[in-house]
Amino acid sequence: MDNILALNRDLVAGTYVHGPYRAFNISDPKPRNIHKATVRDRLLHHALYRKLYPFFDRTFIADSYSCRNGKGTHHAMNRFRSFAYKVSRNHTHTCWVLKCDIRKFFASIDQETLMRIIASHIRDKRIVDLIGRVIASFDSGVPSKGLPLGNLTSQLLVNIYMNEFDQFVKHHLRVRYYIRYADDFVFLSHDRRELTEMLPHAAVFLRETLKLELHPNKISISTLASGVDFLGWVHFPDHCVLRTTTKRRMLRNCAAHTENKHVRDSYLGLLSHGNAHTLQARVRRIYATGSIGAI
Repeated sequence: MDNILALNRDLVAGTYVHGPYRAFNISDPKPRNIHKATVRDRLLHHALYRKLYPFFDRTFIADSYSCRNGKGTHHAMNRFRSFAYKVSRNHTHTCWVLKCDIRKFFASIDQETLMRIIASHIRDKRIVDLIGRVIASFDSGVPSKGLPLGNLTSQLLVNIYMNEFDQFVKHHLRVRYYIRYADDFVFLSHDRRELTEMLPHAAVFLRETLKLELHPNKISISTLASGVDFLGWVHFPDHCVLRTTTKRRMLRNCAAHTENKHVRDSYLGLLSHGNAHTLQARVRRIYATGSIGAI
């Protein structure tokens, strides 16, 4: 309680200073550098999030699915299937999908641009200043760049940042079939040329307005019939299958945690969202026999 009261006094007096982070690495599955704030600072992060999330969430487009109440990967996948159904006219015409990814997303967020966006929405300068202190507390090694993976506020801030792109896509490019999950986004169309012409406009806006670059190796235009890798699943017109790397990691994790039924149930829940009856049977067999078999 003494610490909470001290934090309150600092906030009222405007003398709050964000503390240092503890950095550590994880593999999930690719290596990520996580920065963990102190309990005192995390308390403030939660308070800011509770107040700011309802205010900003109503400004977001419906088809932004990352870190939002009532959204998430499964809703995004269902929306993708719905869009594909409409674009292909009940799978009777070709559906083209442009898939993009942003290079080093969290590390590339421009803090000054983010602050300008926030200031355009919030009139109370004290709140803007407090958000600015949280943002400036992170040093990525590049001046005024990056947000820490690990802060609750970072999840909201990147959505506020990318909402500028979402609005550009919907109101300037006038794209009807568009879905974004964090830094992964897709455009669907019956016309490949339309997607080809749209791509440079999207890239220029990201580069000039948000100081972000598309990952050159993660841009693809393909038909749904050939399979579209999105959110861990490869989507086809009438079914979707788990990405091969995800499948292998899942089976290894199950074999390493045969005593933990929560791991089993989590994966069975994941597999229920796609065409994975055979994989569900393999997961159950691993827990029954303790053997992974051939992957």
